[in-house]
Amino acid sequence: MLRISLDQWRTFIAVVDAGGFAQAAQALNKSQSTVSYAVRQIEERLGVAVFEIEGRKALLTTEGRILYRRGKSLVDEATRLERAAENLAKGQEQMLSLAVEGLFPSWLLLRCIERFGEEAPETRIELHESVMGGTDELLLAGAVDLAICADNLPAGHTGEVLLRYRAVAAAAPFHPLHRLERELGIEDLKGHRHLVIRDSGLARQRPSVWSVTERRLTVSHKATSIRAACMGMGFAWYPEDWIREELAAGQLKPLPLKEGSERWGAMYLVYPDPDAAGPGARRLGEIIRQEARALGP
Repeated sequence: MLRISLDQWRTFIAVVDAGGFAQAAQALNKSQSTVSYAVRQIEERLGVAVFEIEGRKALLTTEGRILYRRGKSLVDEATRLERAAENLAKGQEQMLSLAVEGLFPSWLLLRCIERFGEEAPETRIELHESVMGGTDELLLAGAVDLAICADNLPAGHTGEVLLRYRAVAAAAPFHPLHRLERELGIEDLKGHRHLVIRDSGLARQRPSVWSVTERRLTVSHKATSIRAACMGMGFAWYPEDWIREELAAGQLKPLPLKEGSERWGAMYLVYPDPDAAGPGARRLGEIIRQEARALGP
């Protein structure tokens, strides 16, 4: 027989995540005495102290940190199990949530959604257009049914490569970097403004590998960045799909860098929990795979 119930583990985890007993009680809609009792039961039944008091703060002990990590995995797995059972019971989902990294071609995504809509017209789609850490956070929180991530996947997740993309360094043809009329080094870039798209994650912990100068203009949308580049306000590395029309029209021009003029990356299809994915999520994922393969290498 288990000595600690799932609800007690969930209460202990809430105390740690919320930052205290009172905050956990509010988050769980329980009394503070109920929360304290649940934690005390864990300590008494397992014979370990999970918190130590320093001043007015309750800090995790070494044993408490271990139990928190393992307990959180247990609660997360139970949540995934229940979600899988719900999806099996209800069959086709009524709504699907999809997180898509902004690097993924919008026209291709919309084509996939249109195909899926023809097969399942009653299923609503909730689309999260995210950047870097924003996609990771939605996956880790289990807030979406499937995701398209770029480059580095969050810990504990695996994915299938959908597309590889090439990003090119570009600026307006009248930008001072083009007026140098020679090959450029990274040092040349440091005196000019780098146009950066903001990480949509709340923590913003994923570093930008494309950051080369402290002179930056950070924006939230790719359209704003491209417009600023066309106005000569700075340079950036853009996926070719984003700026195909601007390159063709002569509004943007690739920078003649000696090294690093192009950068490659990959986009992945990822399920938060493959076992819990419902039939709708699996079908939408299959459509995305098919459309991505149709583009060729």
